[in-house]
Amino acid sequence: MPQVGPDGFAHIRRMCDSRFPHEIASILPGEFFVSADPMIVYTVLGSCVAACIRDPLVGVGGMNHFMLPEPKEGGSDSWRELTRYGSYAMESLINDILKRGGLKSRLEVKLFGAGKIYDGNIDIGARNAEWVLEYLKVEGISPCKTDLGDMYPRKVYYFTESGRVLLKKLGRLKNQTIMMREREYAVKIQTNEQAAAEEVTLF
Repeated sequence: MPQVGPDGFAHIRRMCDSRFPHEIASILPGEFFVSADPMIVYTVLGSCVAACIRDPLVGVGGMNHFMLPEPKEGGSDSWRELTRYGSYAMESLINDILKRGGLKSRLEVKLFGAGKIYDGNIDIGARNAEWVLEYLKVEGISPCKTDLGDMYPRKVYYFTESGRVLLKKLGRLKNQTIMMREREYAVKIQTNEQAAAEEVTLF
């Protein structure tokens, strides 16, 4: 298990920005964050997917960020490493919300990311989008908003109390940086398995 603080997320980087009313929790691929207090969860997505989920009645909400649907059979990653996969990232996020007073029947879900930012025939983003939509269908949860696919990376700011999302689609120049980050992350995942133009949209 990861080292945790009073809220369970001591490892998550936090920051303040005068443009926003609440503290911001910045998550990376393989991480998730949940809060019962008003917070903003921020991430940058390329082919990865982020699920923004909350219980609107109790105001508990959070976001995850995952790169691949499921680990290969026989994988032996640690708990922290496993959250990079959608199967664990979704379970971890939903279960943490439920532990803080949420109810599955009330969950409000918004999905973002899954961009096709790499050249070639393999569309990792499309695979991620297909997987997460099927996962929610099996769980009996219908997302109230999705912004998946296209050619752009995305910045996402999620307000846990209200469910509001600020989405910024990024241009090609910044795309290169995100591609490099995701490729490095993909190599790390593979190694672990083998070893064992900016428009803002309001949702």
